[in-house]
Formats: sequence, C-alpha cells, structure tokens
Amino acid sequence: MILASAIFLVTLVFVIWQPKNLQIGTTAVIGAVVALVLGVVSFDDVLVVSNIVWDATLAFIGIIILSMVLDEIGFFEWCAIKMAKLSKGNGHLMFVYALLLGSFVSALFANDGAALILTPILLAKMRILKLNAKTILAFLLAGGFISDSASLPFVFSNLTNIVTANYFNIGFMNYLSNMIIPYIVSTVVSIIVLWVILRKDIPAQVDISLLKNPDEVLKNKTLFKFSWFFLALLLVAYFIGDSFNLPISVFALGGGLIFLGIASYYKAARAWLTIKTAPWQVVWFSIGLYIVVYGLKNAGLTDYLSLILKDLSTHGDFVAVVGTGFISAILSAIMNNMPTVMVMDIALQDIPNQTLAYANIIGCNLGPKMTPFGSLATLLWLHVLGQKGVKIGFWQYSKFGLIVTPPVLFIVLLTLI
Repeated sequence: MILASAIFLVTLVFVIWQPKNLQIGTTAVIGAVVALVLGVVSFDDVLVVSNIVWDATLAFIGIIILSMVLDEIGFFEWCAIKMAKLSKGNGHLMFVYALLLGSFVSALFANDGAALILTPILLAKMRILKLNAKTILAFLLAGGFISDSASLPFVFSNLTNIVTANYFNIGFMNYLSNMIIPYIVSTVVSIIVLWVILRKDIPAQVDISLLKNPDEVLKNKTLFKFSWFFLALLLVAYFIGDSFNLPISVFALGGGLIFLGIASYYKAARAWLTIKTAPWQVVWFSIGLYIVVYGLKNAGLTDYLSLILKDLSTHGDFVAVVGTGFISAILSAIMNNMPTVMVMDIALQDIPNQTLAYANIIGCNLGPKMTPFGSLATLLWLHVLGQKGVKIGFWQYSKFGLIVTPPVLFIVLLTLI
C-alpha cells in the first residue's frame, strides 16, 4: 500500500504542479510506467484498465472534436450572446441565464467541453461588457461549478458517467431515466446557492448594447442551422444504439468525425488542424492515472472501501446513498474524481444496490468542486483562465468550493432515495 500510495501521490502532485510546463497526460503516463516497472501493476492490469476506459476515452475524443468544430463556426459564441441579450441588461437574469447555458453545454458536450470552450467565450464577453473584476470572478466561479454539477443527465456528459455505466452495464435510456431528476435538481439548486453566495458581486444592470448581434459571429449560417438538426439526430442515435447495446463511443466519436467532415466540406473547419489541436493530453491523463490507481486497488484500498460501503448499505437507503455520495465526493476532492470513480466502482461491484452506483457518480461529479485539483474539468478551467490572465488561488477556490458543494451535493443525493 505504501509504494502504490507514494506513486499515486507523486503523480498527482506533478499533475497539479506542472513544473516546467510538464503536461498532465505526460505526468500520468510516467506514473503508470513507474507503477508497471516497480510491480505495483502488471501488464494484465493494464489490459483490464484499457478494457474499462477505452469506450469513455474514445467518446471523450469525439465529444471534444464535435465541440471544437461547433466553436469554430460560432455556435457557442452565438449562444453566449443570445443569452446575454435575453437578459435585457438585467445582471441577475444574465447570471441565471449564463448558468443555464453552462448546464446545457455541460449536459450535451461534457463538463470538459464546457471548461475548454465556453469559459474563454464568456470571459471575453464579460470583458466587452466592461464588468469589474469581482463580477467577472463571480460569473467564472459559478460557471466553473455548474460545468461539473450539471454533468449528470447523459452517459456522455462526464467521463465518470461513461466509466460507471459501462462497469455496471447501465444502458443509455436506463441511465437517463435515473439521472434526469438529479440533473434538474442539481441545476436549480446550484443556481440558487450560487446566486445567494455571489449576489453582492452581480450588478443590477449591464450595458448589453456593447455586444454584437448574435448572427454576426456565425461563420457559416447554413452549417449553424444544420448543427441543431445534427445534434438532435445524434441524440436519437444514442437511444437507438442503446437498444442494440452498442458502445457510446460509436456515436460520440462517429458523430464528431462526421460533423468534422461536413464542416471541412463547407470549409468551415480544417480537419487535420482540429484533430491536431484536440486536447490529447486529457486522453493520456485518463489512461495513465487509471493505471496508477489500479495499483491502489491491488494494494487493498478497494477492499477497505468495500467493507465500509457494505456496512453503510445495512443501515437503509438514506445512510447508504448519502454516505456513498459523500465518500466519493471527499475522495474526489482529495485524489481527483477520475481515479475515485474507478476505485469506488470496484468497491461497489458486490453490493446489490445499483442506486449506489448513481450516488457514486453524483459524488464524483460534484465533490471535486471542493478543491482545484478535484476534477480534470477544473484543472482545464484554471489552465484556460490562467492563459487569459485570470489567476485564482488554491485557498480562494477551496473556500468557495467548500461552501457551495456540500449543500448542493446533499440535496441532489436525496433525489435518489
């Protein structure tokens, strides 16, 4: 346990620290190689991990490619400006609409897509609107929170969702039917809690005349209109694929590549450049860190967790669901939600209560918001903001996350009971 824990902790420290611009994927792969060389994991373990994460990884690539192409044609910028215009200059309405937009993007394009693409657009628009630093920070913190708290409704909304759904053989429709209420509650409660905490930094009025007309930012109106039809068609395809037990990546990656091909035909995107600039480091991070964490499983961590979870399950649904959710949340905040979801899934496999798998997902999606390194989406979000000149300190972020996350998490978990 000591060696496995040491490799994991060193890997995580370097992922967060990123000395000399050492990228997160490279660090995770190095950690995986060290774990393999020192015998913490075996080649068979690598194959097991690959079997667990391949679908999630390929689906993530497809979603990011689709998001990048939509961003290229002005889809998200159009949505952001439209949202601001709908508020009619009311700052508090704009705050609510911005979070609803974040919830929509996170649900359909995953939390990482929301962090990578929507954040810089919203930041640019807020600067155009000449909002002060406190207001911008309030919008950014709220947007960063909603990107994870709203990544619940679809299997493809978060990597943690895909991994858990695959691990427990939960179909697309079955997953949606169980998580649509938690998603709605999470979005509504998140908005209320965030508004209560940040309302003093939200201006009463905003001069929206400074923004362009939404249609002016579109680079190809024909493709923009078609994109709505394509997204609807893709969503239907997920349901059809579910009836044939097809992997989620068939449609996520397939849809992303098809739309990239269509956009390239209309000269609205360059296929090679899009593929080249996709965040491949996230892929290496996912695979590498899972292998490192599997070493913790081999060292007995999942056995300890399984004993705790089995004990919780004997005390009724309330204790089992809330307890599982908060254990996942705390572990995610401490050691990142990617390894946590895998460790918890393994620990839950012998407990005949699938509701706990959903509690694990909710904990792993919301819990990471308590620390800056709790989720990959937050790491990406902070990286994007840093490149744009916005620095958010560890304690500044953690203080905010520790205030907002527990009440939202608790209420959302109650929807499973």
